[in-house]
Amino acid sequence: MGLTLFADGFDDAVIGIDMNSEVPRVVYGVEKMIFILMHRDGMSEEEALEYLDYNVFSSYLGSGTPIYINQMSSDEIKDIIWQ
Repeated sequence: MGLTLFADGFDDAVIGIDMNSEVPRVVYGVEKMIFILMHRDGMSEEEALEYLDYNVFSSYLGSGTPIYINQMSSDEIKDIIWQ
């Protein structure tokens, strides 16, 4: 069994935990992660998203790798699904 992993420096972006996996996985809100980088590191929104895409979201470290989600309303999700 693997370890539950955390994304360093993003504790304030944790929105939950996925208990349905082999190993519990920490769930992060992408918008909160962008906010942290903008305010802590002085990045623009575009720079923050580029940083996360390259350094965080593309990393797979085994079954305990965190999950990164875009929080949306049910109407926003329906609009995407039923396009």
